Amino acid sequence: MRDRNREHDAAGRFAPSPTGPLHVGNLRTALLAWLFARFAGARFLVRVEDIDHSRVRPGIEEAQLDDLRAMGLDWDGPIVRQSERMGLYEDAIAWLDAEGLLYPCYCTRKEIRAAASAPHGISNADRYPGTCRELTRAERVEKEVAGRPPALRVRAEGNRIEFRDRVLGHQEAQTDDFVVRRNDGAPAYQLAVIVDDADQGIGEVVRGADLVDSTPRQILLCRLLGLPIPRYAHVPLVLGPDGQRLAKRHGAVTLADRAAAGEGPGDVLAWMARTLGLAEPGEKPGIEDLLSRFDPERLPRVPTVWSPGA
Repeated sequence: MRDRNREHDAAGRFAPSPTGPLHVGNLRTALLAWLFARFAGARFLVRVEDIDHSRVRPGIEEAQLDDLRAMGLDWDGPIVRQSERMGLYEDAIAWLDAEGLLYPCYCTRKEIRAAASAPHGISNADRYPGTCRELTRAERVEKEVAGRPPALRVRAEGNRIEFRDRVLGHQEAQTDDFVVRRNDGAPAYQLAVIVDDADQGIGEVVRGADLVDSTPRQILLCRLLGLPIPRYAHVPLVLGPDGQRLAKRHGAVTLADRAAAGEGPGDVLAWMARTLGLAEPGEKPGIEDLLSRFDPERLPRVPTVWSPGA
């Protein structure tokens, strides 16, 4: 892999996928990413993660950017789109393959879950049990003749990764053999995100706490590819009244929804500020007010339940 072990600044980023409108939980995470970066005097970048073509919807990217602007968020430099960076991902995959760090995997998700639930299997159904790791060449040919295109997995060797999250504290996990190229040929999220972060000079990744389980895999990839490892801050989520991650099923949760209910972006921003301890009830601070009050060490550590008008 080409040398990217250069000194890089603590740029932050927000990286939405254009698959649906941003809801107030997504927007609160974007606000926090912006606050972390601006508090540090760093650049703030926006990257569109659009390589999953089957889920990308026309017009969503523009609507998401409009919502960020409506909240008062700005960013530095042009918008970067993953769909325009495929060469970088293929370079990284080719380097890993040349180093003998990848192997083809023909398993379906159903087969992986079945293996994981067997008595000899591992407890986490999302972890790969290594079924295809030692297939012979003849066995691989047999599967491909049967019409099974392979994904590519990293030989993770059971590495145990430890890191300190700025919000969640000490974290550690053992990595499984995870996918870096899907069986449709597209680079996997774990690979694309670390290549992008390194190429863009991202020094601190601020994202939702639901993504913390991805971090050990990404740190391992950074080490294998010789890429700088950013700091991480996994911030609390906004949950629906049922305790699940906020989603469209929970009602009027987008800026457009709130506008139809008589609330403008300033009202939504004020709600976010109150949930983060940055505003008093009835107060409607602007984005610069929030920045002047922001202290990463005082950030709430528990999720917020969506309650409009609270």
